[in-house]
Amino acid sequence: MKKIILTVVVAFIATIGFSQTEEELKGQLGAAKDSIAAIQGRADALQGQIDKLPGWKKGAFGTIGANISSFNNWYAQASPNNSTGNIGATVNAFANLNQDKFFWRNSGNINLGWVKFDDKDNPDDDDSFRQAADVFTINSLYGRKLSEKFAISALGEYRTTILDNFNDPGYLDLGVGATWTPIADLVVVIHPLNYNFVFSSNDAIFESSLGAKIVADYTKKIGAVNFKTNFSTFQSYKSGDLSNFTWINSLGYTLWNGIGLGFEFGLRNSKQEALNYAAVTGPVPDPTITFDNVDNNLQTYLLLGLNYAF
Repeated sequence: MKKIILTVVVAFIATIGFSQTEEELKGQLGAAKDSIAAIQGRADALQGQIDKLPGWKKGAFGTIGANISSFNNWYAQASPNNSTGNIGATVNAFANLNQDKFFWRNSGNINLGWVKFDDKDNPDDDDSFRQAADVFTINSLYGRKLSEKFAISALGEYRTTILDNFNDPGYLDLGVGATWTPIADLVVVIHPLNYNFVFSSNDAIFESSLGAKIVADYTKKIGAVNFKTNFSTFQSYKSGDLSNFTWINSLGYTLWNGIGLGFEFGLRNSKQEALNYAAVTGPVPDPTITFDNVDNNLQTYLLLGLNYAF
């Protein structure tokens, strides 16, 4: 009986000792996390000061996604013998100059993709890679500073495709107005005087017009994470049918030697493009479709794959 009591007492004391040790370790862990947060806060503050210093700031990161598969005698599907592939790549780059009295910000985005589906039992199908994604955008913003956060600015932005029908259509926005930079990484452009030049062989659908240009761009690098979101819209003074917007979000996480995971998601709305596809270039063109009855669905694209930070 004494041995049992002694064993229980020893186990109880050991349990208390272990609990105290665990609590002490948790306390030390909490203090360490607080220290890391404090260090990161100071590092972010220093990086903010560095970003505000005069001079050029340059950078780029991109994402490559690929998926290739092959099936032989896989009878559970309609095409038991096939090979498929999906390849996509994006690049985001910027070069920004900041001076005491002015700034000059330049950026570009490219998204290209190809897909294939080869039905080995159908000798007449197309077994080549076909273009699936084609986005090309560059812009340049110059601002003359009125204060630390406000500037009179001029913007040039060009958008088109480069693999298929280059500059048909192509969009060139040129305008002037004001730019607000509330923090180092956020730029908001409001240009009430902007002309949207549209280059196209189909003048019956695509039309240039005067309007307002609004752009919001946030580009940030925090440790191993590169993040960029860009929203650009043109609102035509002539007709809402000539307005459009594009919103692109890119994220890259570096794991090792610049290589990591990447993600890009884009949204776009353009009634001119919707009408051109439905009435002219789509698989079943219908000339009776007009701006009044076209289905102007939201355009989207998504890319997930390996990322490389330059």
